[in-house]
Amino acid sequence: MPLDPRAKRFLDMTTVMPGTGAARPAITERRVALAKLMQFAAADRISGTGSEGNFALPDREIPYRLYAPSVANGTILPGIVFFHGGGMVAGSVVTHDLVCRALSEESSCRVLSIGYRLAPEHRFPAAIEDAIAGIRETARHAAALGIDASKLAVCGDSAGATLTAVACQTLRDDLDIALQCLICPVLDFAASWPSRREFARGYLIDEATLAADLADYLPEGIDPADPRVSPLRAGDLDRLPPAIIHTAEFDPLRDEGDAYALELAVAGIAVDHTYHPGMPHNFHALGGVLPQGREVLKQIGAQIQKALG
Repeated sequence: MPLDPRAKRFLDMTTVMPGTGAARPAITERRVALAKLMQFAAADRISGTGSEGNFALPDREIPYRLYAPSVANGTILPGIVFFHGGGMVAGSVVTHDLVCRALSEESSCRVLSIGYRLAPEHRFPAAIEDAIAGIRETARHAAALGIDASKLAVCGDSAGATLTAVACQTLRDDLDIALQCLICPVLDFAASWPSRREFARGYLIDEATLAADLADYLPEGIDPADPRVSPLRAGDLDRLPPAIIHTAEFDPLRDEGDAYALELAVAGIAVDHTYHPGMPHNFHALGGVLPQGREVLKQIGAQIQKALG
């Protein structure tokens, strides 16, 4: 089907935003552009404001923001560790606050949003190290956080979904993760997928921005085909958690998300894959202009609630 008319109007407007043109965006422009974009997030139901905290590690602290749904009442609930998008160079617990509040309320789960280190100040594998440590620390301190460690999901959007996939692959034999949820995921930088070529410009996240993000993120000598960069290329997908995957028709990253859903299913992993016709990348965070953005947050929340029981 064609691009949703409301989405088209919005994309036409965003072509003047820094970081959406043909030139490589400066890192400050990239961060400001994402923060502005996330102001269009909206949801029909949201939890209360989150509480700030830190996981203290021997060499650093990992900040987080913890959310509780209105049904919490101090009880132990299933938990979601959330990783924000932004190409590993932008985004924060602040930019994705409303998305996390909506997921918490719609799933009836506590959501812990991780403030992982960003490139280029902290290049690969810093974000992965923080993601893995954040999941481990959440499980370790689950009771104090009000989370049932046996019902722990990991979720991320865009580059946050990359971290989700990599962390689940890395921790599969060490930690019992109940569910992974990937929203418009970035999963393969080692191939030129048709959707990346077809939607290279004018569809919210473009070829120049993706290339700039990767250059800022990867130190010299790291192969983009490394499964820690491109988790679709892991090969062995056995023993991974069940997956919820959402992809969008007009997303440059659509094909790799669709491929990962298929590869997981072939490996015997339970996959609930939803393909959204007419939608661009990041539409779930555009509920202020796209009703489908609000609806998909409801859908994802319901899927997670059902999966975690």
